[in-house]
Amino acid sequence: MSLFDLPTIADGLPAAWRSTVLGKVGASNIKLLRMDQMPYGEEVHDYDEALLVVSGQMMLEVAGQALCVEAGQMYMAEAGVPHAVLSGSQGILVIVDL
Repeated sequence: MSLFDLPTIADGLPAAWRSTVLGKVGASNIKLLRMDQMPYGEEVHDYDEALLVVSGQMMLEVAGQALCVEAGQMYMAEAGVPHAVLSGSQGILVIVDL
């Protein structure tokens, strides 16, 4: 079992919105990234994606509707549903590709 210091790892990433894979559970990737107030364009996946905000907040637009995911909250982005990160998102995000 490994212990991860998420703030330290996020601070050490070379750029915001560039994730690093912390590990795998089965076929699922567990990734970490740092958000930096800048938006991240719309994307659609052929798999579900869990978005867990560790610190800060993530401003999402999902299928045309805006919502805020706060630290300690997780949003499940369903496969095939367009989603984008809006300006003002900042902090640390864990992503699990399901």
